[in-house]
Amino acid sequence: MHSERITVGTGENAGAAHGAAEDAAGVPAKAPAAGRPRRAVVAALMLAMALVALEGTIVATAVPQIVGDLGGFSVFSWLFAGYLLAVTVTLPVYGKLSDTFGRKPVLLAGMSLFLFGSLCCAAAWNMAALIAFRVLQGLGGGAIQGTVQTLAADLYPLEERPRIQARMSTVWATSSIAGPAFGGLLASYADWRWIFLLNLPVGALALWLTARHLREPARAAARTAAGTAAGGRSAIARIDWPGALAVFACGGLVLFALVQGGVAWPWLSAPSLGLLGAGAVLAVVVVHVERRAAEPILPGWVWRRRTIAAVNLAMAMLGLLMVAPMVFLPTYAQSALGLDPVGAGFVMSAMTLSWPISAAFSQHVYRRIGFRNTAALGVGVGFLCLAAFPLLPHPARPWQPALLMLALGAALGLFQLPLVVGVQSTVGWAERGQTTASVLFCRQVGQSVGAALFGAIANATIAARLADAPVPGLPAHLDEVSRALEHPDSLTAAASAYLRAAVTNAVDHVYLGAAAAALAAFLILVLVAPRRFPVLPADDRP
Repeated sequence: MHSERITVGTGENAGAAHGAAEDAAGVPAKAPAAGRPRRAVVAALMLAMALVALEGTIVATAVPQIVGDLGGFSVFSWLFAGYLLAVTVTLPVYGKLSDTFGRKPVLLAGMSLFLFGSLCCAAAWNMAALIAFRVLQGLGGGAIQGTVQTLAADLYPLEERPRIQARMSTVWATSSIAGPAFGGLLASYADWRWIFLLNLPVGALALWLTARHLREPARAAARTAAGTAAGGRSAIARIDWPGALAVFACGGLVLFALVQGGVAWPWLSAPSLGLLGAGAVLAVVVVHVERRAAEPILPGWVWRRRTIAAVNLAMAMLGLLMVAPMVFLPTYAQSALGLDPVGAGFVMSAMTLSWPISAAFSQHVYRRIGFRNTAALGVGVGFLCLAAFPLLPHPARPWQPALLMLALGAALGLFQLPLVVGVQSTVGWAERGQTTASVLFCRQVGQSVGAALFGAIANATIAARLADAPVPGLPAHLDEVSRALEHPDSLTAAASAYLRAAVTNAVDHVYLGAAAAALAAFLILVLVAPRRFPVLPADDRP
């Protein structure tokens, strides 16, 4: 028996009444099964998911080689921030498009755009071009990430969905391990451009399988026609384009200010204050536009319900803290520990070994102590792991950060899955898609902000250490740091040791920032989230 209290008709789950009215509204309370999907369709979905799952880890491992070739050390975090910003803003837009025109055309378009962006990334001639092409990749990644998860639920009846979700989780876990290994091998023995070219054959196979074998239920086309006739205007016009553009502009300004502040100009200078001020004005514009929009990117009710709002905020903190191990740990392992890219990839992959095992085990914990308490336990242990990172000796042995990441993965497995399962159990079928989208959206926002914020912290730390260096012969600019570490023979022994210590100090500061995000998530769960989630009865959770 589930330990969560079952409450029906309370303020938090007032929207549950929609579950009983869905048939009257013409939307089935339970998605009709489309028959057992062919293996080719499942393979296509898994391959498509692998494209976005591999993206982050495989690129992070090759950052030192990319920066060594193209330069741009001071802005390399935009390789991740730009991609994540594009995914974040487009996720709800693609969700609306897939509800209107069907999943298949949106998925095909998204994969095509992602592959074109990958080809452009492989041809990038400088860091600015690579960042721009990464944004293009993100515009396709948003379609893939949301639509594949939706299709998995569309194609499988309820009793079979855990099986397809387990397969999707396996894709993420495998990609998290294979990504660093592939990235390290390609960076060491080939060229970093092959990291992006590797997407092409995988994506082409996924495209072919999807186009040939995916057959959506007829209700998608019928719903499109009915919606157009009832609305009297095109479905494209009903999408909240002003809101999407306002969010993109606001996020871009704030992220640019965070990345450049303290590096290109002082924090309290006119450029920093101007950019942050403009971002604040645009934030007000976003709120105004979203309140007036007929189909807002995120509906207001996801913030008015205590449970959903708490989970969204906690997941935003998860996205923020995950930037530390995903983006900065490979750079630390190569620059500070002196490992090759393959070794750095294996240090990073330690976290992904324990995460899926812990997540699978978490159901036995939350059935006893509840969703909130399980998540609070997980993020509390995660806080201790992150806060312990700066206590590692310098230079550390590779097994020491790997052991910490193994513990961190186990902690975050207890944190994430109970929140997702719990919040989905508090809403009916008609609201589950938007609820899940809000959780994914908030995590992506956290990752976008974290990539820029922690990049700014790392840059400011290294810049300060270089400015106050007692050792001669150090790089004069941040952009020269990566090249100097890749070619230590160009430095004296004292200068090389000082530079490695500066990188270690910068990553320590990043991990302390990630620990602060974990602490914030813990406080959100304790102070904002209800002690027991208002889980709906099984009949209201089709």
